[in-house]
This record gives sequence, structure tokens and C-alpha cells, in this order.
Amino acid sequence: MTSLSDQGIATDAEIHANLGRSQLIEHALANGEGRLAADGPLVVDTGRFTGRSVKDKFVVRDDMTQDTINWGPINQPMSPEHFANLKADFMEALKDQEKLYVADLFGGSQPDYRVNVRVITQMAWHSLFVRTMLVRPTAEELESFVPEFTIINLPSFKADPDRHGSRTDTMIAVSLTEKLILIANTEYSGEMKKGVFGLLNYLLPEQGVMPMHCSANIGADGKTAIFFGLSGTGKTTLSADASRTLIGDDEHGWSDSAVFNFEGGCYAKMIDLSAEGEPEIYATTKMFGTILENVAMDEETRTIDFTDTSKTQNTRGAYPIDFIPNTSEENLGPVPSNVIMLTADAFGVLPPIARLTPDQAMYYFLSGYTAKVAGTEIGVTEPEATFSTCFGAPFMPRHPSVYGNLLKERIAQGGAQCWLVNTGWTGGKYGTGSRMPIKVTRALLNAALDGSLGDVEFRKDPNFGFEVPVAVPGVDSTILDPRATWDDKDEYDRTAQKLVQLFVDNFAQFESHVDEGVRKAAPTAA
Repeated sequence: MTSLSDQGIATDAEIHANLGRSQLIEHALANGEGRLAADGPLVVDTGRFTGRSVKDKFVVRDDMTQDTINWGPINQPMSPEHFANLKADFMEALKDQEKLYVADLFGGSQPDYRVNVRVITQMAWHSLFVRTMLVRPTAEELESFVPEFTIINLPSFKADPDRHGSRTDTMIAVSLTEKLILIANTEYSGEMKKGVFGLLNYLLPEQGVMPMHCSANIGADGKTAIFFGLSGTGKTTLSADASRTLIGDDEHGWSDSAVFNFEGGCYAKMIDLSAEGEPEIYATTKMFGTILENVAMDEETRTIDFTDTSKTQNTRGAYPIDFIPNTSEENLGPVPSNVIMLTADAFGVLPPIARLTPDQAMYYFLSGYTAKVAGTEIGVTEPEATFSTCFGAPFMPRHPSVYGNLLKERIAQGGAQCWLVNTGWTGGKYGTGSRMPIKVTRALLNAALDGSLGDVEFRKDPNFGFEVPVAVPGVDSTILDPRATWDDKDEYDRTAQKLVQLFVDNFAQFESHVDEGVRKAAPTAA
């Protein structure tokens, strides 16, 4: 391992570098960072942060980033002076640590496009998490490993708004010029994972590679499918299909020759997990090496209750990708033949599956639509549309049109077929209708992926303009027509027009960045 002094870090801390899974779990237990559940996973609590602190993330605005970052409420600017102060104070804080854990890892599985990342943490379980989630070098690769980017994660460090330019005493600060990410005063592990994702989302477009917030798998026919989707739409669940080979569940790149996983692990939602509904993912919760975050555990029996949301709805499990059966050994596959965009439509308006033209695909990709449901946040009493461009706005440092144009180019080059899949509500909006049966979703996806859906009759949706199958073998035809599933057809029409207008209003920000074909792909307001 390259010495930390080579990176300008001076510390008397005991350095634990590139420890393996069992060693890190032993350290985490000895440090009082977590407990073992009955079946072997490490159970941890992330403190007051049970998700990413989006409003506390900043990017240094300097000569390199001035004109290349899409500045705004997501990519918030930070002055070089404030970052210099924060870095200096981090270096001082490192001097006083008793222990530090260092993990040297790759972001990206295709060697031509990966980055070398060194992650320095206070906590052993954080090192285990990032070692689980990123790509683990071989022993031979570690011998010659030279870090390009560095992440320093100090949950005990409190930022100072006056000195560091932070909003609170929590801060995630990214300097692309110094190739350094500093994480202060949060124990939520996902900040490290998404920090690397953000780096790749900035770097790869310049190399013509499309970075994607998606899952990916390969069928028995050797054809790859990718699944875009925001949290809660089924991205992890639908990609973990025992009949298909998993490439990854969250972050990928699309190069000229492959779809490749940015990671070496999976990070799945645990809420209401069951052996019946998601057997492959459920099995990982009974394995030594899995990390369960913020789940409820009986102190006597050490059994897990996945239905308990007393801590958070965002309970999570992190596990190496090879804990899922039938995974890609190379962590990559051929360029996609099918592109699926997942949405959980709580308005109950969208069909369970629709076929998209390339222009429509770009439109819905830039829109990045899903919906919140009543009760998930204070004040949300009706379904609420959420538009997160590229199905991952918080992780996209460049302008959305950069990623949208890359997607359109990739689709044109490879001839991929695109689909919009609604895993949300049918028979009415949330509170009236019911959740789309996962068996229906899987049946329709299987028909799309094996090509048989191309042989059925399609109709044009009058509101959204995309094509919807009229009948599919093994699926109740009624569910394919959302309007037919509603008791009150007039209410469906009003709700559909409301959603159409929300799409139109949201897309206004992109109209000057796309061509006429994409603009014409918009749904039609009455």
C-alpha cells in the first residue's frame, strides 16, 4: 500500500489497510459498531442519518468545474477557500485518530474506464461497506495500486458553516480538481457509494461512456437488459431474477463494447422483504458478510423483523454481488438489447408496460418520473409526482442533456428496444387502487425481453402517445388498459390529464436542449 504520507496525511493512528471481510467484522464488533444477527449478518445503526443528506453536499467551483457542472440546488457550489479550510481541518483531525481503516478499490469493472479510489474511514464497518460495494482488486492489483481519488469519511468531524461554507455541521464536499471527497458528521454509508458514482458520472461522458443509475442482467440468449428507476420502483428486485445472469443492481456504464457494473456489491431495500417475494435477496440476509442497516432485531433471539419501520422506511442491506446466484463473473455484459424505464405511478394512470420510440425514450429518461404516496412524508396526503432527471438527478454533475444525448446515441448505435414499465398502482390512484402485481410485471417483462411481445397487437395511448399491448398471453387484458381498471372513468380522464400537464410543465426546462423529435414525444394535454 502506498503510504498515507504520500497523500499529505500525517497521523499517529493505527492504520488497518485492505483488511478482508472477516477481519473488518471482527473490528466492527470489537469497536462496538454493530452486532451479529442470528444467521450471521452484521447489523448496524447509522445514527440520525438514515439516508443521504442531499442538501449538505457541495462541489468546489473552480476553473475546472465552472463551465462543466450543472450548478443548482443539487450541485451546490463551494468556494476553493472554504474547501481549503475544510481540508486543513480534516488533516488536523486525522492526526488525533486512534485507528483508521484504508480500502483501495476500483470504481468500475471495465479496466479501460475504472478509477482507483482510496477510502479512509474512522469506522471498520464503513470500510467493510465500501469494500463490499466497490470493485475489489486482486492481490496482484493491490501491489501496484496507486490511488487517483481519495474519500475521507470522519463521522466525528463537525463542519463549521462560517469556516467551511457548509449549511450545517454535516457536509459532503467534492473537489474534482484535487480528486478528494470529504464526508463530515454522518454515519450513513451510502454517501461513499454515491460519491464514487458522482465521480464516474462526471468523468465518463468525456470518454463517450454513458453512466447510468440502473440495474442490468443477461438472458439465456446472451442479450443484456438495463433497468432505470428511482428508489422503490423495483430496480433491484426485477434485476435479481434467477433465470437471468445479474450484472449489477444500481450503477453501470455503457461503453462501445459492454455494459459494466461500477460496483462489486448490491445495496437493496429491506423493508417488508420476504422469502416468497424476493427469494434471492432474502437469502443474502442470512449470510455472514452482509451488512443490515437500521433494521429491527430482537435482542434475545437476534432475529430480524423486516416489517418494522420504527427507525426508518429506508432499511438497507449491503452484500457482495456473488451472494446472488447466477451473477456475471466479469461484472459486465454485451451492450443492451432492451432498455427498461421503471416508474411507480401512484396516480394509477400509466399502463403496466409501453413500447417507446428512441425520441420517447429520451423524453421519459430526461423526465425521470415516479410518484410519492400519501404517508411517506409529512404533509403528503395525495400522490405527488417526482421528476428526477436521468432517474438519478442527485448523482448527475453535468447538465441532463449530456446524459440524454448519450443515451439517444447509444440506442441508435445498438438498436435497443425501449420500454416504460409501471410498477405502481392499477385500478385507481394510491388509496383507491392496488399495487401492480409483481407477477404481472415479471410476465410482461419476460415477454418484452424474449421478443414475444413484439408479436402482439399494440394500441396508441391517447394521452401519452406511446404504444401499449392490447393482449398478452397469460396476462388479464383488462390490466393492460389503465382506464378500464377504474370504476370512475371520468375521474381517470381527469387524473390522466393532470399527470400529462405535470410532465409538460416539468419538461419545459429541457425543451431548448433537445431536438424537435424529442419535443414531439411529449404527452398531449387536452
